[in-house]
Amino acid sequence: MPIVAIICTVVFVPWVMVRVWLVPLPVTVQEQVDNALNYNLDGIIVYVDQKGKPPAFYAAGWKDRENEIPADPHALFKIASISKLYIAVAATKLINNQSLSLDNTLAELIPELVGRIENAEKITSRLVLQHRSGIPNFTDQPDYPWTNPPKDNRETLELVLDKPADFEPDKKYSYSNTNYLLIGEILDKTLGYSHHRYIKKEILIPLELNNTYSLLSEVDLDDVMSGYFVGYDDDIKYNDFINPGGSMVSTAQDVGIFLRALNDGSLLNDKEQAIYSSVYVYEHTGLLPGYQSIARYHKDIDTVVIQFVNTSGGNMWTISEIIYKRIIKILKRRKSS
Repeated sequence: MPIVAIICTVVFVPWVMVRVWLVPLPVTVQEQVDNALNYNLDGIIVYVDQKGKPPAFYAAGWKDRENEIPADPHALFKIASISKLYIAVAATKLINNQSLSLDNTLAELIPELVGRIENAEKITSRLVLQHRSGIPNFTDQPDYPWTNPPKDNRETLELVLDKPADFEPDKKYSYSNTNYLLIGEILDKTLGYSHHRYIKKEILIPLELNNTYSLLSEVDLDDVMSGYFVGYDDDIKYNDFINPGGSMVSTAQDVGIFLRALNDGSLLNDKEQAIYSSVYVYEHTGLLPGYQSIARYHKDIDTVVIQFVNTSGGNMWTISEIIYKRIIKILKRRKSS
């Protein structure tokens, strides 16, 4: 059996990913970004904010493949689930000012969901924020319309209503986009107005994030990097995903500024920071058809690195992750030299 396992590993290994790892590590980030195009990525943007140094911008490939417009490091990009960081910060601020409680149940917050979401009486806002609710993920449903996403949050929610829970509340962690769709709804009800407006007032304006938007409909599409899917020729940037926790559009620099502020304590006060730390994470990735994003802070080198890739499908996510890790290796090697 061990011999069979080894043979299977060798025969079925995705060699393109092995090749990405085995190529000698370049000296500079720009070289690595340029080399990324050898693995069928259409375009890539990388932003590096290393403490004590001016921010650095890198790009290669296409912003718009059909019109041969080169990748622009300042282009707008669909950041997908990185949006959840902003939602979690907004929720934290409302919890801190006691407009919302971590112990409020879904039954209390959205009573009409009782009987339609299993365990609504047990699921607290804390568990929803932490992805420990057991509520099914709407993007995992076989009938989720990726090519024509719903234009109404309730229409999206219908995909998981009346379905059994994935597990009992707080029994385990399981990432679910439905959780943050519901947090968006809860924030709207708590505020009495759109949480998008609250995020702009409490996060975007104070940090001067003038190139961050809650919805694709708020921007000029010519400013948005095109998106491509392996095996599909057309630009899919026109697909509009409006669900909370996945709808935002931003530049790599704006995401980097936000992530730095979230991690260095300048965005939240001490009480807010304690609440946030108990419910959510300090980095994120994002994935939508045509769009892959990574936003991480690396404490050991005091550096924020944001990576956007406008190709998805096939092995593209794994390739993107490998390229990101190689960029971090270059930065660490440079730091130690």
